Amino acid sequence: MRNAGQITHVLLRIVAGFLFMQHGGQKLFGWYGGIGIPEGGSLPPLMMVAGVLETFGGLAIMLGLFTRPVAFILSGEMAVAYFKAHLPNGLLPLQNHGEAPALFSFIFLFFAGNGDGGFSIDAMLRGERKPRV
Repeated sequence: MRNAGQITHVLLRIVAGFLFMQHGGQKLFGWYGGIGIPEGGSLPPLMMVAGVLETFGGLAIMLGLFTRPVAFILSGEMAVAYFKAHLPNGLLPLQNHGEAPALFSFIFLFFAGNGDGGFSIDAMLRGERKPRV
């Protein structure tokens, strides 16, 4: 029987990356009723950086590509988002609508410390022919 901890680790990585990628798609491409880049214009610089990190960083996390460094960067991005955009609206995440950035920050911190969990491009690059899941 496969290790349930490894399976849930991989599932968390894939789902978190997929959900995170959608936030970037909202910013860059207007997916799901998001803002998107205005025709003939551009997003504010921080929003553009966030959109790129979220779209392509989320994809990298989902695939398990350079998981540790990408997760570390994304964890920092979400910490900055929380303190810059949410904390001024109240101390607690429930008050300031910062639950998602707080959770994403700590989920990505987990991956920065614990890696991809196997079944990933990183695992293939390490030479693991069979997924560890």
